[in-house]
Amino acid sequence: MKIKDIKTFPINVGSGSQLVVKVETDEDIYGWGASGLSGRELAVVGAIEHFKKFLLGTDAFKMGAHWQNMYRGQYFEGGRVLTAAISAIDIALYDIKGKALGVPVYELLGGKQRDYVECFASVRFTSKEELIEYSKICVNAGWNVLRLAPAEFEANIDKNRFEPTESINILGDWLVELRKEVGKRVIIGIDYHTRLTVPETSFFLNRIPTGTIDFIEEPIRDENPEAYEALRKLVNIPFAIGEEFSSKWQFLPFLERNLAQYARIDVCNVGGLTEAMKVAAIAESHYIDLMPHNPLGPICTAASLHMAAACPNFSWLEEINTPAQKMGTNDEKFYPVQPKLDGTRYEVPKAPGLGVDFNEEYALRHEFKPVEIPRIIRRDGSFTNW
Repeated sequence: MKIKDIKTFPINVGSGSQLVVKVETDEDIYGWGASGLSGRELAVVGAIEHFKKFLLGTDAFKMGAHWQNMYRGQYFEGGRVLTAAISAIDIALYDIKGKALGVPVYELLGGKQRDYVECFASVRFTSKEELIEYSKICVNAGWNVLRLAPAEFEANIDKNRFEPTESINILGDWLVELRKEVGKRVIIGIDYHTRLTVPETSFFLNRIPTGTIDFIEEPIRDENPEAYEALRKLVNIPFAIGEEFSSKWQFLPFLERNLAQYARIDVCNVGGLTEAMKVAAIAESHYIDLMPHNPLGPICTAASLHMAAACPNFSWLEEINTPAQKMGTNDEKFYPVQPKLDGTRYEVPKAPGLGVDFNEEYALRHEFKPVEIPRIIRRDGSFTNW
């Protein structure tokens, strides 16, 4: 079975954007993949055009060989644009092989180890009232793991202004109140989205009472593992790290040094299922569970479900469409066939391949408009992380 064509579909879904990739074969079996590099879809389209030139006419079943060819087939290896493109193609090739063999993708990854994949509810809020309301809606609906995504700065007159010390003082008080509202049994994490420094993170975590939160996600930037080592010595809260990582090599120091207690692997960024399973194995050897990043849409969800099904070391999958908030990333007009949430979990797909389909005709009827992430500025006019 030969690769006949590779097509790209940058789309606007909900308030964001996605890049869907279709790999077609000469036997009329096709596969779907997705890139995780939100906001830079056109750059990934360009990378796929480069890969397409040497992939057409090759064996669609050789996922591992194609991964090596795409990753190492240029002098400048790696980088998030290239690995996002590799991810989308790699996932689509697994979809093709699963369909061709009549088996779900997890059978290609070692077989199913669980029947359901549990999720955490992502709770985005701009005020204390939203935090309490959305969290309680989720808890009352049966969710016992909340990952908070604070955007309290958006309540300012200038919603693009962020001051770290103001934020940690405000959120510290709100989190204490939230814990009283939802009780001790609910697991609470917070994603600071790399907006803090090492001392700011230490201030924040050491000011709130023990037990207020159960993990913190990416409080500082991740380019320098030594910075996380310094932070590890200052605080005793588990870290969830890795949603931006684009290879097993980038994960390696964080796993080997036990800097990540949860590996936030993104199958659509790290290099697809081929690379994700290698990261999962390294994490398993260090007793670290996966907590996959899943902010995109049904293709990313489906690929993550198959990975989670085949790995013993798994905690929770991210879910951004909850009883409290509907982000619209799983729009059925784009995705007529997709995994369906069953309460707080997904049943592992049983259909051959990924178990997802995309309406390319509908997508082609809508012009794509690139979406930029917000630009966050501190009071002194300097740029900081969103």
